[in-house]
Amino acid sequence: MSSIPCANWQAHRSETCSGVGQLACGGCRLVSYCAKDCQKEHWAEHKVHCKSPLMKSSWLPTWETEGRPPSFVGAGPPAVSYGRLQKYFWGNMPALDVLALDRNEGCSYDRDLHVLFAASGDIRNVLKTVACLPDEYRQSISLILNDRDFDIVARNLIMLLAALQIDKDPNDIETIIHVWYSAKLQSSRLRQLQSSILPLFQEVCVKIKSKPNGTLLGKTWTFGSRSLRVTLSKEKWMLLPSFLEVPNGLSCSLADKIRNLTTLAHERKDYRDRNTLLQKPPHRVCKQRFREDGILLSFAQPRQGFDSPNPTFSQNKEQWLMMDSADPFDGWDLRSVLQRSYGSATNDMYGKLFNHLRDLLSSFARQAASRKMAFELFNADVNDLPRQLGSRQFARIGVSNISDRGYLGVGRTLYLLSPFLQKRIHNSHATIITLFMNAVAETAHFDAPNRAEIESLALKVAKYLPATRRLRSAYDPVVIQRAAAHDLVRDNDKYFQRYMREEHFQEIGYHLGLTMERPHTIIEEWPMRLKLPPDQVGANEEFETLLASSHSGAERYVEWKWA
Repeated sequence: MSSIPCANWQAHRSETCSGVGQLACGGCRLVSYCAKDCQKEHWAEHKVHCKSPLMKSSWLPTWETEGRPPSFVGAGPPAVSYGRLQKYFWGNMPALDVLALDRNEGCSYDRDLHVLFAASGDIRNVLKTVACLPDEYRQSISLILNDRDFDIVARNLIMLLAALQIDKDPNDIETIIHVWYSAKLQSSRLRQLQSSILPLFQEVCVKIKSKPNGTLLGKTWTFGSRSLRVTLSKEKWMLLPSFLEVPNGLSCSLADKIRNLTTLAHERKDYRDRNTLLQKPPHRVCKQRFREDGILLSFAQPRQGFDSPNPTFSQNKEQWLMMDSADPFDGWDLRSVLQRSYGSATNDMYGKLFNHLRDLLSSFARQAASRKMAFELFNADVNDLPRQLGSRQFARIGVSNISDRGYLGVGRTLYLLSPFLQKRIHNSHATIITLFMNAVAETAHFDAPNRAEIESLALKVAKYLPATRRLRSAYDPVVIQRAAAHDLVRDNDKYFQRYMREEHFQEIGYHLGLTMERPHTIIEEWPMRLKLPPDQVGANEEFETLLASSHSGAERYVEWKWA
């Protein structure tokens, strides 16, 4: 863990204390100081957060203080969609090591490995998979990332190009984190990207400008024993430089205003309050600050230096591209990140995440530098991906949740991608990893209300959230908290078994020659479910953390291998 900076800075002064934070603010434990004098000097700045109403355990959502039903139960104005473009630049499930060599081929496996992320989303699973490679594995590895959203592919390309050059400049690690998660960048970091990566794009654009539109064109860059290849249409190639150039007329203040129209929309206040209700008081303050400034950084560090809009978020300068609920923690396990040691500022959740990402990128860089490694990026709909893959075979195929009923579905997903899974004779551990995020909720939704089951859920929730006072209304914050906990305590296995029957999992597997692996060897079936019984030490903490996360506990993985 790198040292935590002293939090003593003031917006009206350019200089900050260069000391190390050791003395935590006892009121919030979000920041720490090198000495009492610095704490006193910084109090005028810090008290805005430390004495925020959100820090009080007695905080109540606006619908409760105004004595009205919340808008999310249909009593308010018509539902409004915020973040209508719904770009998913951040993950929706914790990062996953798709190889898990120690539980499969073995740490000393003596063959090359090939991995396909067919609907990659961001780079978190790639980073985790490479970072977790055992040192004993000395063979080469290739990883293909495909996503149908060009904005995601462009961002992944920029971050991977920077990541493959970390050995030249370790500061690239923090640059990558900010490109990934921060709405604003420091001008110096943007110039760094513009000097190291923008010329690579511009060189290709010059060479292909006379090519006809629609032509697929590939380019490979080599960095020592590592390579990165990307295949795009001519039109997409010509757009790439814009991802490193702030649009004309887009100032930081205008970019903030556009973003806040989504992240702080008045019409969504009740939705934000519902989420805030589930957080620990100090984390409420952290989340509110991130909604306001959009910068992923430790709480103690000043924000004034972030003076340029992040151009990878600014391709549409009319509106913010993500949902108002999007949060960097969506792609990480809140439990494991919050358990990290972080000096005395123990409640600085985004500071802990920043350090987690820095450590992960460092491990990625170390592993990538120690063996031959090839990355390849495609921008294709999964239905069209087979034509680009040719005759390749993969030890792992990750599909995210395109296997959900609302996307391709499990049958279509396996039909398209199983031909690219290594045959059992070559690798008995070869696996397709499917994710079902909506299956349980969709199946449970079609059940008629069952009084006995409702009472059973209420009793289970009460073990974690016992009654401490009389309820004031049907929309009492306690009622909303308990309702939010239903997914965590529900018998999700029952609903998923029914879903598998309705979607003919067994028949699909039989027809394609696949079988569902039991037990799993890569990822738990239910990674986000409660693991501790209510009466066990630590159970309440686990419950509170999962309830505060963006994960429901009903997310289900299924691993498929050749029968």
